[in-house]
Amino acid sequence: MFGTSGIRGEFGTDVTAGLALDAGRAVASAGASRVVLGRDGRPTGKPLSDAVAAGLSECGADVVRLGVVASPTVARAVGWHDADAGVTVTGSHNPPADNGLKFWGESGRAMVGRRQAKLVRRMERDEYEVRPWDEVGTVSTASNAVSRHVDAIADDGAVSDLDVVLDVGNGTGGLTAAALRRTGCRVRTLDADRDGSFPARPSEPTAENCARLAAVVAGSDADLGVAHDGDADRMMAVTESGTFVSGDALLAVFAREAAEAGDEVAVPVDTSIVVSEALEAIGATPSHTKVGDGHVAARAALDGVVFGGEPSGVWIWPGVTPCPDGPLAAVRLAKLVARRGSFDDLIDDVPSASIRRGSVETEDRETVVDRVRGYVAGRYPDTTALDGVRVNVEDGWFLVRASGTQPLVRVTAEARTEDRVDSLFRTAKCLVDRATADIELKI
Repeated sequence: MFGTSGIRGEFGTDVTAGLALDAGRAVASAGASRVVLGRDGRPTGKPLSDAVAAGLSECGADVVRLGVVASPTVARAVGWHDADAGVTVTGSHNPPADNGLKFWGESGRAMVGRRQAKLVRRMERDEYEVRPWDEVGTVSTASNAVSRHVDAIADDGAVSDLDVVLDVGNGTGGLTAAALRRTGCRVRTLDADRDGSFPARPSEPTAENCARLAAVVAGSDADLGVAHDGDADRMMAVTESGTFVSGDALLAVFAREAAEAGDEVAVPVDTSIVVSEALEAIGATPSHTKVGDGHVAARAALDGVVFGGEPSGVWIWPGVTPCPDGPLAAVRLAKLVARRGSFDDLIDDVPSASIRRGSVETEDRETVVDRVRGYVAGRYPDTTALDGVRVNVEDGWFLVRASGTQPLVRVTAEARTEDRVDSLFRTAKCLVDRATADIELKI
């Protein structure tokens, strides 16, 4: 039911109003007495958020409804309203037919691990504490969440005279434009009209989906371009030449800027070696986690960890907020570019390596990964099982892991040359194909 980022799936089948009702009941029955609730712009968000609110109230929790806002706005609002939890109804970067629920703890950090498992068990067992008619929770509305988020980001400091193109992608990240303008930037927006069907481009800010942003930046005097996904917890970027910056390179830039000698940076197990090399150059070290912003955020909360990030576009500054905050990342990146003078030059300083990512669709993702783990046991001397199975060889590595949000097995490979990364990727892909075929034969 739960993946690496809460509940997510196709509306009406995987994610229903009944499921949302039970999720609200579970959060309240687990002890939350006040909960903030927001949603992204998908048409299905209204019935799902209504159902969550009903379940929360039915089991005694007071609900503060924020309306259509970014996920990091909800996470920050947990503290603003002295709440015990937060819920965002969002499909994040998934297609518009999908929707889901993200859960935030009292610290504003995503719920993962044991706390998430307890919610799952409560929902599976229908263990809810429905209150008498005179003890149901209240439902109120807060209309200032977005302005408070903008204020918090703008207070992060002045940028200077920069031209920025912001690709909102019809999502909830429009507040980034207001924040950047407050810091001194001139901002041009693309597709800032909120539309949960995402007519302009798919919600996930990949290189392919950000091709228009790259062309606009390259054909103008802009200093950089930034893009968000549907709920604005992610941020990706392009340089002044219109070059889309890989998530690994951007992670290396942010990590190197945040860390000093002796510090640690939380990164998932599928992160490029260029991040490790960038940190090692300044005496800092990576601290590897499972893939998923909740796992990265949990590690970033530990002493000595000054930053956390994922190549997917998740950036966490734990000293500021424990959640992935795409608008904050956009402002931080603008400040960095303003100080260095050129985004292209900033990226040129990052070590290079060849990395390839892909996926295989399967409903048996966990079984496939287990079989691959068995295939490589004894064949490769250096393997790790922190998340799926990662095989390290002298000149590279490959990783096979089950997606936490979709019926996919993720395959990643990295090496110093294109030929070698292609070879490692083919090896990993063949192992996945073999495992899939073995399962089908057994069935």
